[in-house]
Amino acid sequence: MPTNPVAPDALLRIIEHVNEYYEEPPPTPHRGRPRTFSGRAFLLLAVVAVVLRTFKPQELHTLLAKDAGVRAALGFCRVPHRRTLERRLAATLPEAEAQVQRVGQQILAEVEPKPDQPQASAIDGRMYQARGPLWHVRDREQNRVPPTLRNVDTESAWSKSGYRGWVQGYRLVLQGLVFPAPVPLFARWCPNSVGESTILAQALAADQLPVTELLLGDATFGSPDLLAAYVQRGGWLLTPQQLPVTPTSWQHDLYAYRRETIELLFHRIIQACDLKVCPTKGLARAGTFVLASVWLYQVLFLSNYRHHRPLAHIKEIIDEARWRLAA
Repeated sequence: MPTNPVAPDALLRIIEHVNEYYEEPPPTPHRGRPRTFSGRAFLLLAVVAVVLRTFKPQELHTLLAKDAGVRAALGFCRVPHRRTLERRLAATLPEAEAQVQRVGQQILAEVEPKPDQPQASAIDGRMYQARGPLWHVRDREQNRVPPTLRNVDTESAWSKSGYRGWVQGYRLVLQGLVFPAPVPLFARWCPNSVGESTILAQALAADQLPVTELLLGDATFGSPDLLAAYVQRGGWLLTPQQLPVTPTSWQHDLYAYRRETIELLFHRIIQACDLKVCPTKGLARAGTFVLASVWLYQVLFLSNYRHHRPLAHIKEIIDEARWRLAA
């Protein structure tokens, strides 16, 4: 569909909009010559890749080479080499996690629950299936890739969940607001072999988790040490281990919001960005795009909240940008 030559298309508009929510990290010294391209440019490029659903370095290289408007909006002074794109996008994962954390703090400070609702969040993890064929445990233990298997993601790992069974891939641990609507506050991308409770414990110890009055988690998060650590931060971690025997208690009613919010949030992010499995191979490369989708969802949610628009009106904005409709 042709775009309006006067007004920017929706993709340029979403780049400009997301860029407004980017917070420059503290400068860190780098050995060697200064970088030609900023970390902001590659994180914005990851957002564009999520919107357009194109993740191959060659395809992104072609986009930057042919579309000067997108290249300028992202902040690229010239077209990077394809290998530079691949290397820097993989190195953008920590930056994506940091931006999710910063926007999560803004959401927690601005988005207030109703007077009769507590400040609550929920936490859970979801496995993302790796690209490529299955690499079975016996071969993994011997560090042997059978000659019949090609394009195996050797960085992926196996893990098992109660409802999905065994999955080869990686894990996204997500903390989401409960009231007044589900939205991400914190996200970590990690190997499938790392437990969700370990991620929570590490984030608490590093003072990186947005602490709410109430945090809802499943039985994975119910260890005494983790419960005590969250209490020390000034909150209450409610898991099945703390629920009374009586199923009609107010604790059970409160805990029921966990399934209604965090599981719904995973579904909405996947639906909005159409990112259900790993888009690329490799822990860092796949994680950059998945975390970029979480950051994009946060930004659009917060913008809708500030402008009194429907909070769930996110997929429609992303679809307009994907088809590059006139703004």
